[in-house]
Amino acid sequence: MDIIIRDTYEEMSRYAAGLIASMVRQKPDCVLGLATGSTPIGAYRELERMHREEGLDFSQVKTFNLDEYLGVGIDLNKPYKMDQSYARFMYEELFKHINVKKENIHIPDGLAKNPEEFCKEYEEEIRKAGGIDLQLLGIGGDGHWAFNEPGSSLASRTRVEILTKQTLDDNYESFYKKAGISREQMPHFAITMGIGTILEARNILMLANGRKKAAVVAKALEGPVTSQVTASAIQLFRGGVTVVLDREAASELKNTEHYLHREKLKSTFFPGN
Repeated sequence: MDIIIRDTYEEMSRYAAGLIASMVRQKPDCVLGLATGSTPIGAYRELERMHREEGLDFSQVKTFNLDEYLGVGIDLNKPYKMDQSYARFMYEELFKHINVKKENIHIPDGLAKNPEEFCKEYEEEIRKAGGIDLQLLGIGGDGHWAFNEPGSSLASRTRVEILTKQTLDDNYESFYKKAGISREQMPHFAITMGIGTILEARNILMLANGRKKAAVVAKALEGPVTSQVTASAIQLFRGGVTVVLDREAASELKNTEHYLHREKLKSTFFPGN
């Protein structure tokens, strides 16, 4: 596991975007797993810049998003309208700014008439695409990945999940309060990729920033592997893992000096990595 620490959010975002861009350049038809939330916005904006100024080409890329609220959603093939769905977020923050094809975008359908059946179909779509080459992840305030709330099985698959109070509170502040929607009105269920699904990606890129995430980042990376902190499953991952943090998010790690030393040595002996 490579743990990369940068001084600022802007620096960590540029580094993360560089890793994603490298994947796209090396494998133009790669499959990217994407995340929502405030953390990846900086990386998305840098990818948009790379597309606009450097010609970074997403025309063959396929994308699969981690999750979506149940009861909301948009159809990117129909006239766009504002809502609080993660589909709307991805369209606004990334998709409308790059040349990814609409037919290559996959987001859980929060308006599915049969959500359980849709979850099975989503798993099958990932399989048919050849699996996810690089999965981008954040980490929730209680240590969850996607909407895999504390107590979720580390072998779980894509499914409908009931959201915890902390997740509802966090997402209310990020997505619903500014839209004038009450806590009672916001969705209490979501469709999410499972931990088992996430761990089948070939590479994982996890991002975290800010002092509020420091304690839970330390639990996930240096604490015991537990279903109560579902992001701790990163310690079980067999593929390539890169965690990119700003100084504040890394502030409670015990082995910071080792991580910095490791990065320095790798850049010396493997300058292309």
